[in-house]
Amino acid sequence: MIERIIIAGSGGQGIMLLGKVLAEAAMLENRFVTWLPSYGAEVRGGTAHCMVAVSDKEIGSPYIAQADSLIIMNAPSLEKFKSRVKKVSLWVINSSLAKPDNIKGGSILQHPFTDLALGLGNIKVANILALGCFLKYKQLVRLDTVSSVIKKFAPAGKEELIRINEQALRKGAELR
Repeated sequence: MIERIIIAGSGGQGIMLLGKVLAEAAMLENRFVTWLPSYGAEVRGGTAHCMVAVSDKEIGSPYIAQADSLIIMNAPSLEKFKSRVKKVSLWVINSSLAKPDNIKGGSILQHPFTDLALGLGNIKVANILALGCFLKYKQLVRLDTVSSVIKKFAPAGKEELIRINEQALRKGAELR
């Protein structure tokens, strides 16, 4: 089994963090993992994407030409990567900032992650909402493992940050 995922959005949306959390959780569950980041010319506000591969066997290359899944957080990323997905695939789309017009094939999960994050009180957890939604569908790693990674990555003394991210992860996993 190998799952190839492209995660894309704009700088400041936590795209790299989403990829790192997923990769770290998969490693904790004894999977082979690659994580390949790519930043646009500007970091915050520019384009950003990363490629994550999770497998039961060694992975030959971190580059993903055709993804099994896309996690898309804004419209420019949808335009850029919609041709880089297999016919049988999973699309997780932030419908607050991207509309999945003209997408053919695969399963489409579209939710207003940005709006939901605002409802939770922190726009920065939209990425973790998307991750929770993705993991509910794909079940690559356990949510408890992801929670432990969130705790590990959080700065010391930021219990509120941990709490809201865990809340976002669970809420994302409840979306259908």
